[in-house]
Formats: sequence, structure tokens, C-alpha cells
Amino acid sequence: MLPMSDLGRALCIITGASRGFGRTIAKEFSRVVRPGSAFVLVARSGGDLRSLQAELTETEAGRAGLQIRCVEADLGLAEGLERVTKAAQEVATDLTEHVLLVNNAGSLGDISRFTKSFTDMTEVNSYLSVNVSSFLCLTAQILQAFPQRPGLRRTVINISSLCAVKPFSSWVLYCSGKAARDMVFRVLAAEEPDLRVLNYAPGPLDTDMQLEARSKSGDVQLRKSFSEMFSQGQLLSCEESCVKLMKLLMEDSFTSGAHVDFYDI
Repeated sequence: MLPMSDLGRALCIITGASRGFGRTIAKEFSRVVRPGSAFVLVARSGGDLRSLQAELTETEAGRAGLQIRCVEADLGLAEGLERVTKAAQEVATDLTEHVLLVNNAGSLGDISRFTKSFTDMTEVNSYLSVNVSSFLCLTAQILQAFPQRPGLRRTVINISSLCAVKPFSSWVLYCSGKAARDMVFRVLAAEEPDLRVLNYAPGPLDTDMQLEARSKSGDVQLRKSFSEMFSQGQLLSCEESCVKLMKLLMEDSFTSGAHVDFYDI
């Protein structure tokens, strides 16, 4: 298959879009969509979403009429998922050529404790609801809202992590959630051969989440390792990692359902 030069007349749904990697994805996607495209930007922070919307309206795509819908929502609630799906349906048109869902929203959970301390089912279920259940249900809702049809390309992306395939001491919630999300997408790829499915691990990003990792990790060696990466300038910028993600999408040669790490590309 020949590489793509752009994402087409796209409907892009990006969760966790208000800051960090999600915000960068939105800005980079805006550079490679055709006129008539639409973005649905999702986060809990409405103010940050609106500032991103203002930035995007000043881009070439924005000046060409890019539709931008901000959805301030808690994805841990069914009502939040429904609002996202409804917004996507409202901005899509019969001319939409490519539906892209980027599942970027997620949280670390309590990384200060070890596995044997998690005896409260309510706490664990709450974490999994926000980070796994909502991820699965939103993906399913978007796929139902935009079924396969001639002329429509569909791509779903899970922002994954090395933690999906490697255990990190004191990170049981995060590692379990990321591993579950990867498997959801592996199953989805097996079920839907016409769908493009990607688990992308962006590498160690210099974000607020990384700051939390090096200051709160219960495992002393892990905390030290993250601190050294930061002090030695080994963390990646969101822009660096997004370049690799865009390369994957444009070349479109990845195996559907695969886990692809920044360092694999």
C-alpha cells in the first residue's frame, strides 16, 4: 500500500486533548487534514480545551474551515461517553473520508503503593472504569456510530506504554490497565479486518505524568531511574514522539492490532 500524503477529510476524536501528548496530537493532526475536516476534543478541563481550540483556529486548517467541537466530559461516566459520541455524529458529514479515534485519556492511579495493599475493590474498580471500561465502551460506541461503508476509512489508536508489556514495581494499576487496553485492541483487530488498529507506546514523555512518576513512585529504584532520565535529558518531547506516530499513520504499514513503541520506529 502506498503511503498517504494526508489523513483525508477526517473526523478526529481525541481524548485527553487538553494538555501533554493529546494536545500535541491535535495540533499535528490539524496540519495533515483536508478542508471539511472536524475535530472533537475531549477532556475534563474546559478552559484548556478552549485555549487549544483558539490555537487550532489560527492554523491553516482552521482558516480553511476546520470544525472544532470541545467536549468537557468525565469519561468514567456513561453520560460523558454519550456526549462524545453525539458530538462526533453532529460534526461528521456524508463527505467524511476518515474517522480517527485517539484514546489518549488515562491516569496513573496510586503508584505509591504495592500490589498487596490494594484490598479495596471499590478503589480498583474505579480505576479500571476510567482507564479500561470507558476506553472499550467509547471505542465500541464510535464504531457503531460510524459503521464500515465504501469510501470510509476507520482508524482507532490506543496510546499505550511500555507498561503494557513490562511490569513496573508499585505500578500495578497502571500496568494492568495498559495491558488490558492493548489486548482489547488486539481482539478488535482480529474481529474487524477492515479497521486499522494501533497500540502506540510514545516513550518516556516529559509531561506532568512523568513528574508524578519520578516524585511519587513507591519503588525507590524506579523513582531514581525516572529522576536520572529527567536530569540527563533522556525524556522525549511530545512533538518528537508525535512525529513517529504520524510516520506510522502515513506509511500505514503497521500490522493492525500491533503494539509499536517509539523506539521500534
